[in-house]
Formats: sequence, structure tokens, C-alpha cells
Amino acid sequence: MSEIVPDTKDWTWVLERPCPDCGLDAREITPEAVGPAVRASVPRYVAALASDDVAERPDPATWSVLEYAAHVRDVFGIFEERLALMLGEENPHFPNWDQDATAVAGRYDAQDPQQVGAELTGAGVRVAAAFDAVEPGQWERAGLRSNGSAFTVHTLGQYFVHDVVHHLHDVGAD
Repeated sequence: MSEIVPDTKDWTWVLERPCPDCGLDAREITPEAVGPAVRASVPRYVAALASDDVAERPDPATWSVLEYAAHVRDVFGIFEERLALMLGEENPHFPNWDQDATAVAGRYDAQDPQQVGAELTGAGVRVAAAFDAVEPGQWERAGLRSNGSAFTVHTLGQYFVHDVVHHLHDVGAD
């Protein structure tokens, strides 16, 4: 796998204004829309994984569709864990997650597209159900990312949906 320049941007700005790349305004994501948005994305990722050039990068510094899909599969798991922390603890601090190190260590570029699709589907179903199960009084529970960014369960869901939609844009499945 050739080197990808790590993404060190703080993407929490998507909670304040629309994303100029994917067009999503995360502020419009209501609590009850998180689960359905995730479920709607899954078949689009699976379809993208069926392309003949799924493992080819469009350029050396951009992930392939396969790498993006493996990343989203793992994002689903990370957000399910973060949601559970927020619902189970008072003001939890999320452990740091280095997405770029995970991609290298997990050999995203060499994974089987069908297996990634199946795992992404299962993880998507689980995280969508977890967000669906949040009770009305829990949406304002707080948590902190390792860089100090503060979230409520609601803003975590908004941020999460942006990530999922943005990567659909990245793979041309928007």
C-alpha cells in the first residue's frame, strides 16, 4: 500500500455549516434520522464494492473504494462503541482512533471486497439499531473525543452521518 497523507483535520466544523464537498448539512440530521441514514447508505457501499476497479486508487494519495468501504465498516464499529460509552458513563472520554494506522495495519487495500461488504452490512445494521434505541432523554448526554471535542449523543449522530455520507461522495456513490 502506498503512503496516504494522514487526514489531521478536525472535521467537527461540519456541525456548524454545510459541507462544501458532499453537500450535507449535518445540523439538519434529527435524532430519529441517524439509523435510517446509516441503513440507506449500506446498499450503496455494497454496490460500489462490486466495481471492477474496486481496489484501484484514483491517485496515489486517495483511498480506493475498497479502502473507503473498509474504513466505513470500522467507523460503524467505532461509533457504536462511542455511543455505548456515552449512554453507559457520565462524560466519557473516547479513546483515540488513528484511522490511517488502522488502514495500514488492517491492510484495507488487500481485503476481500465481498467480505468487506458483508462486514459493513452487519456493522451498519448494529450501529443503526443502537442509534434507533436511544431514548428521548438520552440525546443530550455528553462525551469527549481524545482531542477535546465535545459531543452530545445528538451531535455525535450528526457528525457520524456526515462521515458516512461524505465517504459515499468520496467513492462516487452519492
